[in-house]
Amino acid sequence: MLDLRRLTLFCEFARRGSIAATAASLGYSASAVSQQLAALEREAGAALIDRTSHSAELTDAGRRLVVHAERILAMVETAESDLSAHAGTPTGRVVITAFPTAAVAFAPALAQSLRRHKQLALRLSQSRSGRGMREVESGEADIALVDDWWGRVRRRETLTVFPLLRDPLVLVVPRKHRLANLDEPVDPADLRDEAWMATPEGEPSRTAVDRLLTEVGGAPPVAWEFEGLGTILSLVAKGIGIAAVPALCLAAGVRGVVVREFPGEPVERVITAVARESSVHRASVAASLRALHVAARYLASDLGYLSTTNGFGD
Repeated sequence: MLDLRRLTLFCEFARRGSIAATAASLGYSASAVSQQLAALEREAGAALIDRTSHSAELTDAGRRLVVHAERILAMVETAESDLSAHAGTPTGRVVITAFPTAAVAFAPALAQSLRRHKQLALRLSQSRSGRGMREVESGEADIALVDDWWGRVRRRETLTVFPLLRDPLVLVVPRKHRLANLDEPVDPADLRDEAWMATPEGEPSRTAVDRLLTEVGGAPPVAWEFEGLGTILSLVAKGIGIAAVPALCLAAGVRGVVVREFPGEPVERVITAVARESSVHRASVAASLRALHVAARYLASDLGYLSTTNGFGD
């Protein structure tokens, strides 16, 4: 009989592409991974991996087994979720991964909602954009908070997507900037010669900023590039320059800046929660998804406050 733990390890090997990467991902030694894969081959009665002195690749039998293994593991998780749902009490540990801005913004309301479940432990970790869904697929995380700028995050055969929040780009300026005066209309075309700051090229928020500025004519200005939206906000507060950032960055509160809406159709992202279809009815995951929706409502209210008052002061 095929061992479920070895099937899990085998699927991880198929995703990672090497014994070393699999070992690093699971916290095992490379020799332990190799031994477990060899044991799975004995159980299967077939060569699953073609090993050379420099690489290890799936055989045809190995590729077929991966398909079966993913289905088997999903069915096991579905059975566990069904039993957990009927038990009714969220227990164990739930792992949520989020891009940094969402981790900071969602954490307070999420913790507040889940604290009443005494037998549930939460681990909220940060991951770079694009990695969260892979962590959910691999089983490293139960839920991922991901940002979708271009409508590309969609339900898959094994993943369910829950839209939570719309997050527009807003203009952030120092308090002594001319546009800190709320009576001065915002015209992006007049801002092209300003000292713009943005995240590095290739970052989703930078692509969105470039798109916003391109839409008002001509190529985007050369931006001062900084890693991290928090760094950019602190520099704006010091009067170094201006920036266009997702409104969610401001949910924790920022001093020394004024926030303005851009006119016209907003450039925005959708914040979504992604979970495995086989796990969404597990009590711990279901409770966490409900908590995320509650947190999103609070944040949406805060973002609505930003859009009506157009500013932060002391």
